[in-house]
Amino acid sequence: MAMSCKDGKTGSLDNGKYVRYTPEQVEALERLYHECPKPSSIRRQQLIRECPILSNIEPKQIKVWFQNRRCREKQRKEASRLQAVNRKLTAMNKLLMEENDRLQKQVSQLVYENGYFRQHTQSTTLATKDTSCESVVTSGQHHLTPQHPPRDASPAGLLSIAEETLTEFLSKATGTAVEWVQMPGMKPGPDSVGIVAISHGCSGVAARACGLVGLEPTRVAEILKDRPSWFRDCRAVEVLNVLPTANGGTIELLYMQLYALTTLAPARDFWLLRYTSVLEDGSLVVCERSLKNIQNGPTMPPVQHFVRAEMLPSGYLIRPCEGGGSIIHIVDHMDLEPWSVPEVLRPLYESSTVLAQKTTMAALRQLRQMAQEVTQSSVNGWGRRPAALRALSQRGFNEAVNGFTDEGWTVMGNDGMDDVTVLVNSSPDKLMGLNLSFANGFPAVSNAVLCAKASMLLQNVPPAILLRFLREHRSEWADNNIDVYSAAAIKVGPCSLPGSRVGTFGSQVILPLAHTIEHEELCSGMDENAVGTCAELIFAPIDASFADDAPLLPSGFRIIPLDSGKETSSPNRTLDLASALEIGPAGNRATNNYSTNSTCMRSVMTIAFEFAFESHMQEHVATMARQYVRSIISSVQRVALALSPSNISSQAGLRTPLGTPEALTLARWICHSYRCYLGVDLLKSSSEGSESILKNLWHHTDAVMCCSLKALPVFTFANQAGLDMLETTLVALQDITLEKIFDDHGRKALFAEFPQIMQQGFACLQGGICLSSMGRPVSYERAVAWKVLNEEETAHCICFMFINWSFV
Repeated sequence: MAMSCKDGKTGSLDNGKYVRYTPEQVEALERLYHECPKPSSIRRQQLIRECPILSNIEPKQIKVWFQNRRCREKQRKEASRLQAVNRKLTAMNKLLMEENDRLQKQVSQLVYENGYFRQHTQSTTLATKDTSCESVVTSGQHHLTPQHPPRDASPAGLLSIAEETLTEFLSKATGTAVEWVQMPGMKPGPDSVGIVAISHGCSGVAARACGLVGLEPTRVAEILKDRPSWFRDCRAVEVLNVLPTANGGTIELLYMQLYALTTLAPARDFWLLRYTSVLEDGSLVVCERSLKNIQNGPTMPPVQHFVRAEMLPSGYLIRPCEGGGSIIHIVDHMDLEPWSVPEVLRPLYESSTVLAQKTTMAALRQLRQMAQEVTQSSVNGWGRRPAALRALSQRGFNEAVNGFTDEGWTVMGNDGMDDVTVLVNSSPDKLMGLNLSFANGFPAVSNAVLCAKASMLLQNVPPAILLRFLREHRSEWADNNIDVYSAAAIKVGPCSLPGSRVGTFGSQVILPLAHTIEHEELCSGMDENAVGTCAELIFAPIDASFADDAPLLPSGFRIIPLDSGKETSSPNRTLDLASALEIGPAGNRATNNYSTNSTCMRSVMTIAFEFAFESHMQEHVATMARQYVRSIISSVQRVALALSPSNISSQAGLRTPLGTPEALTLARWICHSYRCYLGVDLLKSSSEGSESILKNLWHHTDAVMCCSLKALPVFTFANQAGLDMLETTLVALQDITLEKIFDDHGRKALFAEFPQIMQQGFACLQGGICLSSMGRPVSYERAVAWKVLNEEETAHCICFMFINWSFV
């Protein structure tokens, strides 16, 4: 039978000839198609009875029409998708061609400058014998810096400054005013944020990015001008004056404050002019620069606890894209006054990479996220986006780290040691809506908030792995005695969070709102250990009655690398710290070495913990808080030392993951039992040495894990693939029960096979879904379970191998 997908007015008959539908019949069929695109045979016959206009059409012909209509709809959607892809590729091609032109201009300029300096060097050599004033003046003329007189801050003067800022910004965004080089560590590809570059050899720090976003230019400008909404280090932006210009543009005078990232450095502020205008080609430009050396106009005097930084001409060039969306160029150029911070922290303020990481790329990511939210709404069970909760918790954490007096914070006197700073806040704004009274009716009597904070230098430890360990193993750093202090200071009843992984903080319930951020927010397309890459673990008390605009009481950790050391192991792979944290009889730490080499790196960790309390218990809570933070510092130092490459051996080969000979024996039992019951070798290697067997088992591509033969089986061993699948470490493996990783259906299927495993010695399980320790679903193609026999041929444990597993 012939079929056609060309239009909706043709149908086919058994003799192969096409007939044409009437417009009324097509209208009726289209109306029915929108109600039910794929009707059954019974439904088609019903349609013919219900629509008299279709009574002369055979059911088979109706079936063919619907098939053709679905075919056309599929073709239309595919054509629309391909057109969108084509528009995006066209825009990206245009962007890349412009970038290529700019690079060619930069090469030409560098060639010219190279020739000039070569000639200048030769002439300087010849002029060394000439001591005349003319020679001296000539040799130094290229190093003179013109001194600009004070600028007039009248409307005409501000417009002159704005136009000058626009010209300088465009020369950086699309010209060669700054020598741009590709940002180190960028991983190009479809998931890359865009084309990101950093400055080479210019004053201050500068970063440049360009990319394609699916938003209109006016919307892009609106988002970027609202800096506190996307730049989490921005405390506030206040518009003090707005002046319209004759060309339809706008001049704004702004005062902006940025949070300090650690307790060791002061915050920054800026006094800015922002100019918004439209170019002749329709491009929208928003450019900014610091206002300095002006007279007869508004000024912003220095503000206590802030260091006045300078923003050199920066901004956003936003051009409309054919078919929708925008091509955007971003330039950030600042002088952050690194002299005002301790020398160890200066890499954070002298690195263009840090600026690109924290500011420039953050702007592009925000635009991408907003574009996605336009097309789809991702809301969690409480009716708010997790990103919004993270932003709230991060802002609250920044407030705790900085402790500004205008927010009500006052510093308490120390106890003879200045390692921990304690601040108190009893202002109504801080306490209002803190959500200390939960839905179960237990009242909160706290009327003040105390914050204990400190910073410490870490040596040679990967921040992402350290934060992951702190998140998964709270018992390693949390002091259980805090329950006593917290119960006395905070009288809050227990609350539950359905579907959430929580840990207890005293008598409060703690929800990790922002897990380790190295791959979600700050490291997309970047090396997770690059200078300035912030890894955070922040948590706050919260329950289902939490209001959207309610402030949080966050606590947690922030680690920022100071050196560009590389950690080549995957952040998704955790380490076994059981032996690294154990002190042997000889006083030496046992080592494991299934991690990779790491060059020396330094990072700074900032710790801040907040406590709600009754004002009359201030001294008692302050003492408790100091002790608690000091115990955390001690625990973190111990964990960091264990994670150090000096304790995670990088010698060739693999020693026992558990640091004991039992692991060698267990590996041999696992392989021997597999061969006995299934008749084939588990490992392909022909080597019979115990260490070789363990090494090959550890690196086996399928997840191999053992569980105990108890009423409630718990896992006792897993190879690296097994740990990755369960998202845990060997030290935490024994806290995971077998039934925890299966749903009800999986548990029933597994327990039904247990008698066969014990009698026959093995069982083959069908593919299915299980859960990691973090609650993520994991699919596997099939699984094999077998009984592991010891030297006495008695059952020691049950071993499982999950084949071809992957996260769903």
